[in-house]
Amino acid sequence: MNKLRFLILFLSISMFTNAQEAENNDLKIFVDCNICDTTFLRQNLGNVQFVRDQDLSDVHLFFVTQRNGSGGRLYEVDFIGKNSFEDINYKLEFSTDGNMTRDEVRRLTMEYIKIGLVRFWIANGTLSDVSVAVPGPVLEAEETNIKDPWDYWVFRVGANGFFDGQENNTSSNLNFNFSARRVTDKNKFFFRVSFSEFKSTFTFDGDDIVAINNSKSLNISDVLTINDHWSYGFFGNIGTSTFSNYDLFWRFRPAIEYNFFKYSESAKKQLILSYRNGLVFNDYIERSVFAEDKELLFQHSFLLGGSFRQEWGNINGEASFNQFLHDTELRSFGFFLGANIRLFKGFNFNVSGNYRITRDQINIPAGNISLEELLLQQQQLQSGYNYFVSVGFSYQFGSIYNSIVNPRFNF
Repeated sequence: MNKLRFLILFLSISMFTNAQEAENNDLKIFVDCNICDTTFLRQNLGNVQFVRDQDLSDVHLFFVTQRNGSGGRLYEVDFIGKNSFEDINYKLEFSTDGNMTRDEVRRLTMEYIKIGLVRFWIANGTLSDVSVAVPGPVLEAEETNIKDPWDYWVFRVGANGFFDGQENNTSSNLNFNFSARRVTDKNKFFFRVSFSEFKSTFTFDGDDIVAINNSKSLNISDVLTINDHWSYGFFGNIGTSTFSNYDLFWRFRPAIEYNFFKYSESAKKQLILSYRNGLVFNDYIERSVFAEDKELLFQHSFLLGGSFRQEWGNINGEASFNQFLHDTELRSFGFFLGANIRLFKGFNFNVSGNYRITRDQINIPAGNISLEELLLQQQQLQSGYNYFVSVGFSYQFGSIYNSIVNPRFNF
């Protein structure tokens, strides 16, 4: 009897869903975009119905994005026809820059969606409310070559801090940073200097216990293009860290990288193998567990990583290996895997995890750590491994349309 009731309920839901699909002749679209303002699109894009799943759509708008040299993003949008529109498939591209506001980005996104949907509106026969605006011709005398006065350089200055407390505890965190980058097809240069300080004060039995961690760093990298698959670069950094026991450290490591796919396809898929080899210098605040006050070492590392994003979801993973050459027993292995996969209509499965075996913590200070230092996390602790795991799923069912927006109470 229970099985019969379940079957009747399932058939009723299916019939209701099919009836929904037949009620409206507007073009049904599914916007597959992790960073788009879909609320704004639903409020401002007409002549369409937004649906909750790609299998319910006439057009699947599949977005992939990458950071560009101006601090904005390059958007690639695949317009994938479904059902009676299967013969219509094409891609549009557009870029934003770091100076654009969130409103400008979402309006530009909507304009390109409109352009991409025109062919589908024509095929659907719903052009009555659609208009196209095209600028007039530019006179030959008005044509000018656009020159970039900044020569592709982008600069950023940032600062933030927080302060909180209660009767027996106060804390503060200050961060300052400055960065500069220049990105072209042939070269990618990056420079960043930063300072951070975290301070906590605890009052116990009339005494103040103060914990301070601060760090300063300067990072420089320069990556050069060889061809569609090969790149090489130079990576250097210098700084201090009380938490990691560095009075001073610096690293300089040249590197080479091979991408099994073309770099131009990196928004959707890439599989890279990279190798770095160079010098590491450490000047410790406290003598290390290897009885060193300072040391100059050689270190190399391998990394194999890949990512794929398609209509069914995305997968990304990475395996890394680091080793000091003066003592090959000092090494670490790291593994990461993350996936978000659409298994069937409305059902998504996601899993991610990281595991690292650490046998190269040469910076750990000698001696025992005090209970106070342990509780206040003033020093990095020796650990043979670290990990995290996350597993979950989501299933959505009900009304196939989601065009209505009601922001009251924001839930």
